[in-house]
Amino acid sequence: MHFGRPYFGSVTIDGTKYPYDVIIDRGRVAKRKKKPSKKFRQEFGHTPVSIEEQLPWKCRRLIIGTGNYSSLPVMEDVKREARRRNIELLVLPTREAILALMKQPNDTNAVLHVTC
Repeated sequence: MHFGRPYFGSVTIDGTKYPYDVIIDRGRVAKRKKKPSKKFRQEFGHTPVSIEEQLPWKCRRLIIGTGNYSSLPVMEDVKREARRRNIELLVLPTREAILALMKQPNDTNAVLHVTC
């Protein structure tokens, strides 16, 4: 996978610009479906990443890019589930998350937040 420079509001992967949060699951890119997590928005002031979402668990390492200002909350249940599945979980600002993903792409999936 080749990543372009991330900008506020979008990320470019393999020449395609995605103006929304994405899930990278075994090399395939899809839109993050955050609707199941919206019920937690009031609690966090932002729609967090929750266990309710279809997260890409089929990996050894899951990277969550928390946005340009690292504002995307990751709920504790996601962290617990990663430990239970013996998956290394990295929660980083999106730019750092992309660098980590490029450095070690094998058996790594990701959730990338493209704004805040």
